[in-house]
Amino acid sequence: MSDGENRSNRLRIALGAAFGALYGAGLRFLYGFFPNPNHIFQIITVGFILFTPFGMGFITIFVIERRSAQSIWTWFLIPWVPLFAGLAAAGVLLWEGLICIVMFAPIAMISASIGGVAAGLIARLMRSRASRSATLACVVCLPLLISPLEHQLLSQRDLRSVESVVDIKASTASVWKNIERVPAIQPAELRPSWSHAIGFPNPVEATLSKESVGGVRNASFEGGVLFIETVDAWEPNHHLGFSIHAQTDRIPKTTLDEHVTVGGEYFDVLHGDYELETLPNGMTRLRLRSLHRVSTDLNWYAHLWTDAIMRDLQVRILQVIKKRCETAEARRF
Repeated sequence: MSDGENRSNRLRIALGAAFGALYGAGLRFLYGFFPNPNHIFQIITVGFILFTPFGMGFITIFVIERRSAQSIWTWFLIPWVPLFAGLAAAGVLLWEGLICIVMFAPIAMISASIGGVAAGLIARLMRSRASRSATLACVVCLPLLISPLEHQLLSQRDLRSVESVVDIKASTASVWKNIERVPAIQPAELRPSWSHAIGFPNPVEATLSKESVGGVRNASFEGGVLFIETVDAWEPNHHLGFSIHAQTDRIPKTTLDEHVTVGGEYFDVLHGDYELETLPNGMTRLRLRSLHRVSTDLNWYAHLWTDAIMRDLQVRILQVIKKRCETAEARRF
C-alpha cells in the first residue's frame, strides 16, 4: 500500500471513529436529560450500557469498511478508539466518576467489538446499499427502542451476601474490643486497595453509643460518607450484628456519583455481622459478613463489581483489626 493509500486509510479510520464517538456522546447527552429514575431512558440500562457501545463499534467499522476492506483485527480493536475517547470525555466533563467508568469499560469493550464485527460482516456480505443503510438505521435506534421495554422485563432487586474471614493471634476478648468500636484509622494502617484506587472512600472510624442491642454505631468514611448502624445482635466475644442506613443525602457527588451512591436507586448496604470463634490453637477466627442490595436491569454484571468491592473493603477492615489485636497482644509479653 502506497503512502497516499495509507494516509487515506488512516483518514477513513479517523472519520469512522469520530462518527462512533459522536453517536455515543449524543446518546449520553440525551439520556442525561432524564434524571428521574422512573423515566424510560436511564444510564444503568441494557439499552445504554450494552447497545450504545455496540452502536459505536458498528458505526465506526461500517463507515470504514464500506469504503475499503480492512484487516479482520480492526473489526475488534478499532471500535475501542471512540469508546475510550468517550470515556475520557465523560471523566473530564464530570459526567461520570472514575468508579463508574472502570465498571463500564470491560463490558463496553466487548460490546463495541461485537458491534464492529457485525458491521464488518454486513458491509462485506450485503451487496445492496439500501439493505446496508436500513441495517445501520436499525442499529443506531437500538438503545432508544430497547430502553422503553427492558425496565418492565429485566429490572431486578437482588440481595447479595459477602463474607470475609481472618485468623488473628489474639483472644476473643481482645478482638471484640477492637470491633465494637473502631478508633480512627490512620492511612498507614490501610493496605493498598484497587477499590479505593477507582474511587471508593477509605474507612475512617466507628463509634458506639452504648454496649447493648439498640446501640448506635456511626461508621464514617472519607469524603463525608456516613453509615448509621443500629445494633440488633449483641453477644460479647461472639457476635455483633447491626442494620445499616447510609446517610445518602450527605454524600457529596464528588465522592460517589449518583450511579454508585450507597443508599441510592441502584445500590445499598443493609446489614453487617461480626462473628468470633475461638480456634483450638488459641487464635480467634473473625468473620465479617455484609448484606447489600443491587437494583439494576443487568444485575448479573453489576453484582460482580459490588461483591468484589464489598469483599475488598471488608478484607481491608479485617486486616486493620488483625494488626491492632496482634500488636496489642505482643506488647503484653
